[in-house]
Amino acid sequence: MKAWCAPDHDPIVLVEGQGAILWDRHGREYIDGNSSIWTNIHGHNHPAINAAIKSQLDKVAHVSFLGSTNVPAIELAEKLAGRFPPRTLTRTFYSDDGSTAVEVAVKMALQYWQLRGRPEKTRFLAFENAYHGDTTGASSLGGLGTFTSRFAAIHFPVERAANLEAISSRDPDRLAAVVIEPLVQGAAGIRLWPPGMLASLRAWCDAHDVLLIFDEVLTAFGRTGRLFACEHENVLPDLLCLAKGLTGGYLPLAATLTTESIYDAFLGEYHELKTFFYGHSYCGNPLGCAAALANLEIFEEENTLETLKEKIVFLRDLLGGLRTLANVGEIRQCGLIVGIEIQRDSGKPFPWQEEVGARVCAAARKYGLLTRPILDTIILMPPLCTTRPQLERATEAIQRAIQEVCERHHQ
Repeated sequence: MKAWCAPDHDPIVLVEGQGAILWDRHGREYIDGNSSIWTNIHGHNHPAINAAIKSQLDKVAHVSFLGSTNVPAIELAEKLAGRFPPRTLTRTFYSDDGSTAVEVAVKMALQYWQLRGRPEKTRFLAFENAYHGDTTGASSLGGLGTFTSRFAAIHFPVERAANLEAISSRDPDRLAAVVIEPLVQGAAGIRLWPPGMLASLRAWCDAHDVLLIFDEVLTAFGRTGRLFACEHENVLPDLLCLAKGLTGGYLPLAATLTTESIYDAFLGEYHELKTFFYGHSYCGNPLGCAAALANLEIFEEENTLETLKEKIVFLRDLLGGLRTLANVGEIRQCGLIVGIEIQRDSGKPFPWQEEVGARVCAAARKYGLLTRPILDTIILMPPLCTTRPQLERATEAIQRAIQEVCERHHQ
């Protein structure tokens, strides 16, 4: 905050966007290299999403989801359920963002076991270096001290594991659910899970009567090359958390999908108090649902996932050029999600206090790329509409920025 408010600081004020490109108030052009904090899917100012929001705006912008519903919310729930095999993830609970999608899943899992006569199942198992949001319940699951350590006193206890092997020794009788970011841990610096992790985890949960929660806030809607990351291993969770790209990056909206069996546990007469007493003012808001419907339709109309295959391979080839740089360590890629580690010539990390990753991203702006680091891991996660020439420009900007910053830096 001090640096932001400094008299000589000139913040980037973004005023316009088109496709994968953003412009600031000075007319400078940038490739949106982190999809506006990992939300934008089909690019800025997409005519189909614009039209859907404008059309809904002419009808009604907001209605209560407490005791009433609206057409876009009904249609979106139907569309989401239709993306999965029949009689699997059939029910949708709307909220606002990734954190609240996870909060819903956590509370739903706890109440589910209470209604099933298993009130002792109150604990959750999450993974080291996980990130599931910043609200209290979601951050309790997080394994990154930067986001959690100051608030540990008000977090609920969570069992934590480094990998699948570490789970086998846990007592499942008290576990309500296991929570995981499928395929890749985003805020951990784009850390990839080994192949088969989801299938093995699903089998363990089934064998021990534990619910499985997938946090696909980051990984859904094409980022990994499939509409949902869990499709890579043909594995479905009991609860699926969606947000960020749900509306194409236009409006806040989240959804927690679950199964018919979990839904059925909450059914009963009012006096039985099975109701899931949880809700937000903007749950299922019509504008967000209209944008989300358009977002899903674009995947079909523009054949997005098919055209994405070639871009993923093309980007992988471009990243090969960065591997030759002395100051580039490991490069991790999952679809159009990339993490590029910056290091000393010796291969050792820079001191985190020197903010080398942030300085590289600041230098990249001069070469037409906007992105942010996670410590000294440079994130490249552009919208799915990004063209091959734009991918070339983005990787070139990263290369030039690394060379500029690290060659000046004391090695």
